[in-house]
Amino acid sequence: MMVVVMRRRMAAAAMLVLVAMAGGATVCAAQLRRNYYAGVCPNVESIVRGAVARKVQETFATVGATVRLFFHDCFVDGCDASVVVASAGNNTAEKDHPNNLSLAGDGFDTVIKAKAAVDAVPGCRDRVSCADILAMATRDAIALAGGPSYAVELGRLDGLRSTASSVNGRLPPPTFNLDQLTALFAANGLSQADMIALSAGHTVGFAHCNTFAGRIRGSSVDPTMSPRYAAQLQRSCPPNVDPRIAVTMDPVTPRAFDNQYFKNLQNGMGLLGSDQVLYSDPRSRPIVDSWAQSSAAFNQAFVTAMTKLGRVGVKTGSQGNIRRNCAVLN
Repeated sequence: MMVVVMRRRMAAAAMLVLVAMAGGATVCAAQLRRNYYAGVCPNVESIVRGAVARKVQETFATVGATVRLFFHDCFVDGCDASVVVASAGNNTAEKDHPNNLSLAGDGFDTVIKAKAAVDAVPGCRDRVSCADILAMATRDAIALAGGPSYAVELGRLDGLRSTASSVNGRLPPPTFNLDQLTALFAANGLSQADMIALSAGHTVGFAHCNTFAGRIRGSSVDPTMSPRYAAQLQRSCPPNVDPRIAVTMDPVTPRAFDNQYFKNLQNGMGLLGSDQVLYSDPRSRPIVDSWAQSSAAFNQAFVTAMTKLGRVGVKTGSQGNIRRNCAVLN
């Protein structure tokens, strides 16, 4: 009888924990809404869009750099712009962790310039978070490259800390298999389909040679890679190549945000091992085939996944603030 009572109490306690967790998630989700700044900075989206457009005109690398920055930000400590913070004093910030050193400066510059454009408008100064600016800038960069445009939920606060140690184990290395990718994304509330859709962010941007060197060198090329594509990469990334050298992640339509990523996987042209595994593993292959065939289906899935990604680790109340300078904690 005592065992039964104890089990019931334990079950009740576990249920209370789950309810509390669900309540916290509801609070975070409720904070986000469209037109969040309507009362204080009604034109914020057009201001950010203009700043991003000017930056993209300067260099198209802005698109991939901004998309990747948003992903790295949300996966480490939630979507709170902590990845934008610069190291200072004795603190090494997220951006200086080895896994973030390859983040292109154009992504950071996009956020800084968009923040300056927003703060230049009377009434908007110090009223819009860097985290929301990054979320809007990512959407705008994607749209400018021909990808889907979508409504961005707003209301995130900026994080109060940024430490390199918080990056450990939070970002997927290019060698992850399907199970590892699925588990990491699940830990952030994202499904396997979300993971596959978000992986297509690699339809724009660049990757340094060392991230895929193991697939094209040695006694044999990775058998899941097209021999012709491997030969092309070997020419672009010879042994002892300058570590600053990078290649486009999509060799077919590098300047377009489209579903070519999935067509490339079908042809053995996924640049990273974690890209190609989405097709070589029969469990995820049907989704790849479906989105390779239908850009509309992919766009819809991508918007759903990006919306869910933008809700990860949202800061509320005393958990965050609005930074005056995106690169410096208040």
